[in-house]
Amino acid sequence: MKYSELKTYLDENYLSYKKAYSSEDPVWSLHELKDEKNLEITAFIFSCFAYGRVDIMNEFLDKLTARLNGNVYEFTINFDEKKDKKHLANLYYRFNISHDLIYLFQKLRLVISEFGSLKALFLKGYSKEDVNILESLYNFTDYLKKGVSPGSKFHYLIPDSRRNSTCKRLNLFLRWMVRKDEIDPGLWSSDIEKTKLIMPVDTHVYRITQKLKLVKRKSCDMIYAIELTEKLKEFDPEDPVKYDFALCHIGIDGKKE
Repeated sequence: MKYSELKTYLDENYLSYKKAYSSEDPVWSLHELKDEKNLEITAFIFSCFAYGRVDIMNEFLDKLTARLNGNVYEFTINFDEKKDKKHLANLYYRFNISHDLIYLFQKLRLVISEFGSLKALFLKGYSKEDVNILESLYNFTDYLKKGVSPGSKFHYLIPDSRRNSTCKRLNLFLRWMVRKDEIDPGLWSSDIEKTKLIMPVDTHVYRITQKLKLVKRKSCDMIYAIELTEKLKEFDPEDPVKYDFALCHIGIDGKKE
């Protein structure tokens, strides 16, 4: 496609999906949360499990939040394995079981205890001088994964940003937190520039961006995600990651590419 055709294609699909419940996705549940602390923690947990079929994922997340009476933040800050593990008993999603959830809540409780919020931890490594958020992502995941045994399936919930993974789910969480429109809640929008975000690349986004010839690189890794983000800046220099939701859901919804 020529530049003008690509821009039309990207913008039309972005606008098509830029409305509530335009496609099945956990992000819509976040808009129902009024308390910012609850929204932040819930969004992070949702992003950890953002893999596999979206309908099964949403079913699991609904079950989890129902077990916690909808207030994930209160459950997290008061989490004690001995008294609270019963709330997570028999909960599992694909590769991850209740033991991984216990470890996740323990880690998040420590973050809030030490920093006050996930945003405060992330900003600890963030600089407006950086080209993108990669350095702050390193600091963020280093803290969350510190002390975790190498064989733990907890690592699947939080990918290692230093191993050149696309870190799709972490970048998805950051998209939710930083961008603010009809799709993304934008809780951190005043603290981090959306131009610094990196595209959350999964198999759907990889396939369609390869078909559109947006990136020459064939390896689906962090370098690919960064190159794709830079390419999308040609179509919107201020908000390149806005195209993510549409590009992902075109594949999920089986629309003609």
